[in-house]
Formats: sequence, structure tokens, C-alpha cells
Amino acid sequence: MTAGHKITIEQGTDLVKVVRDGRTVAESRRPLLLRETGCPVRYYLPPQDVRTDLLTPSDTTTYCPFKGTASYWSLPDSADFVWAYPEPKDGVAQIKDHFCFYEVEVEAA
Repeated sequence: MTAGHKITIEQGTDLVKVVRDGRTVAESRRPLLLRETGCPVRYYLPPQDVRTDLLTPSDTTTYCPFKGTASYWSLPDSADFVWAYPEPKDGVAQIKDHFCFYEVEVEAA
């Protein structure tokens, strides 16, 4: 990590839901909460809690110097709707293959 940049990951227990056009795409009570300097909290959900059957792999990738290279998946009407890090950097290894969405609903446990 560079000076002043910090990432922390903790196990959450709140219910996290991803709903798109009335359809639940993901629902989990075991999200990983990733806090990164200068960014909003991101919820990384285990693949077992995501409707991967609704997702289509995208050709898009992005690179983060702190987390590694992200792969993306799309819904029929939403390109690059979700991302994951198949080979994350060692400092964030817990998020491997967990899915992250831009917009989630969080209900406190």
C-alpha cells in the first residue's frame, strides 16, 4: 500500500441484496465489507449467494494497483453490472472470486 492508502476487509452479517428490474440477482448474509481510502464501502458477496446463471462474462477488465485485475459480468440490460477479482493481490486475498455490485440494498441484522 502507498502512504495514506488503506484497505480493510471484515466479515459482515447484515443482509445485502441486489435487485434489478424486480429480480433478485444476489442475496447474502455473509458479505465481505471492503473499506478503501477515498472509496465507498463495497460489499463482496460469495458466489454461492449470487445468481450467476443470470450473468454473462464480459470482455472488460480493469486494474487496481491495490487489488489486482478485475473481471466483469453483465446482465442483458446492464453491461459490466458486477465485478470480481479472480487473482487478487495478497493483501486482499479474502475477496477472491467474490462478486461486487455498484448498487446494493443493505438491511441491518
